[in-house]
Amino acid sequence: MAGRGWHVTRTALTAVNGTTLVGLLVALGTGTRLRRGRHGVLIAENFRFRMPAGSCFTVGSVIITNRSAEWLLAEERARLFAHECRHVGQYAFFGPLFWPAYWVACGWSIALTTSYGVRNWFERNAGLADGHYPLELPLRPWAVRLLRKEVGREDGRTAPPGT
Repeated sequence: MAGRGWHVTRTALTAVNGTTLVGLLVALGTGTRLRRGRHGVLIAENFRFRMPAGSCFTVGSVIITNRSAEWLLAEERARLFAHECRHVGQYAFFGPLFWPAYWVACGWSIALTTSYGVRNWFERNAGLADGHYPLELPLRPWAVRLLRKEVGREDGRTAPPGT
């Protein structure tokens, strides 16, 4: 994990850009209990909705989980906590633009595979394995065909029509 200076800066940026306020509103509006986590994040525990999939998601400096804060902070889930903290850093950098950029990245990933995470830049940057995503999934047939054509062009060859 990054040093304390980054945690303070990241927390300040997400407060100033309004994303932590949105996270707090989501947490309070869904009846979760807020707890202080490590590295300047808040944990909203016992989220009761089924969407989004997974055990955690992050909004600003608020990690929202359908489990308890103790569960998330347990040593055996240190990598998952680190993954969610990397999303906090993304919110610090992108601010409210995180949301449309993230959803475009989800659409791209789903279009190429069947997962919103595997080819999503934000999830890859946060660490796929740490977030319990598969590291790779097969590409959809159209994407395989497109990539084959692109590889042929990179080699200086041009593929004949229909190949």
